[in-house]
Amino acid sequence: MKKKLEHLFQSQVQGKVALITGASSGIGLTIARRLARAGAHVLLLSRTEEDLLKVKAEIEQEGGQASVYPCDLNDMDAIDHCTTKILADVEYIDILINNAGRSIRRAVEESLDRFHDFERTMQLNYFGAVRLVLNLLPHMIKRKNGHIINISSIGVLANATRFSAYVASKAALDAFSRCLAAEVHRHKIAITSVYMPLVRTPMIAPTKIYNYVPTLSTEQAADLIAEAIVKRPKSIATHLGRLASISYAIAPSVNNTLMSIGFHLFPSSSASRGKKEKLNLIQRAYAKLFPGEHW
Repeated sequence: MKKKLEHLFQSQVQGKVALITGASSGIGLTIARRLARAGAHVLLLSRTEEDLLKVKAEIEQEGGQASVYPCDLNDMDAIDHCTTKILADVEYIDILINNAGRSIRRAVEESLDRFHDFERTMQLNYFGAVRLVLNLLPHMIKRKNGHIINISSIGVLANATRFSAYVASKAALDAFSRCLAAEVHRHKIAITSVYMPLVRTPMIAPTKIYNYVPTLSTEQAADLIAEAIVKRPKSIATHLGRLASISYAIAPSVNNTLMSIGFHLFPSSSASRGKKEKLNLIQRAYAKLFPGEHW
């Protein structure tokens, strides 16, 4: 993170309360530690209490402040119970980072008998995040202050093939966020979507093909979130993400052709089922041309 942004980040989050979902690993863990180092009280939320307690111990060892809230975001009642406990423990929440998510790499024609894939991704990525927002929003409105950051995907901008279930769930959260942003503008609540490119996290580990394509590190992903916290924009995207969005807006057939090429270059194969397969020269060149895209 650049020094100026780092300084602004620290001054902006010091003394703030930030709730991060999916905080036990990957992007969530990295941004939680960064927020804590900058002086924020981080509220760690994910399914497994044991993992969260390890993160809490690491943060406290570094001199930070963290609280643990185990919660299954697939369970609406669990979310209600968890948010009730959170609001009983802390007076307010300044920043909510909806980071927890589920991704499935499978073509639609390979999913004809797997409707549950679409249900599961929508349940966690959309309904879980929305339920959390609905529970916390009244308190932000009352204070006339707050920032909700939703971790979206570059796939929403580029229409990533093989990720229809995942992209659709993130697009739903995107649409919800855009509508909400206008409604809460007068309450001084900011809504930001971060169109995250492919990041090397445990979520992508099962797809072995990703061992050989360009990805962001979790630190680089945290940089994007830090920028969102400092600038409070409507959205944050990489150059490739913005280019993909523009290409689809002005030349959708070109976008479709490029995505189709990628779809056929990176087929469902034994690589996605655990066997290590290196990319050929054409695949490597294409992956470098579109770094961070999901194939």
